Amino acid sequence: MNDAHPRPVTGHVPVLRLGDVVLVTLQGDLHDSTAQQLQQDLSETISRTGVRGVLIDISGVEIVDSFLGRVLAEIAAQSKLLAARTVVAGMRPAVAITLVELGLTLPGLSTALSTEAGMELLARQTPVARPGSPRQESP
Repeated sequence: MNDAHPRPVTGHVPVLRLGDVVLVTLQGDLHDSTAQQLQQDLSETISRTGVRGVLIDISGVEIVDSFLGRVLAEIAAQSKLLAARTVVAGMRPAVAITLVELGLTLPGLSTALSTEAGMELLARQTPVARPGSPRQESP
């Protein structure tokens, strides 16, 4: 089945834990209630498990509007407050162009061309100090 229109994402977006990282794969349009549930699920998962990275695969997203851009930025901000880094992977060229045209800079997000590259990026990054843990000092 090959639809010309993206399928709306409704209900629940699965959050899959892969070691120190949680993976979220978005397909189609994200509705308000689903976006709010995803943000809550991610915050709870990060807090409960102590993962240090969030990888959001948007390769299945045809269009990123200002709403989805804001949701991604909010996820990154929430994750950072919980001591986890956020990487968005699989952005299509048309999506990148749209984000620039909308003036969305997505602060707090790193990007990778693929899910594999995103996992590598998160693996290379220095872990963020968790609240209440001893701080790592650089020599």
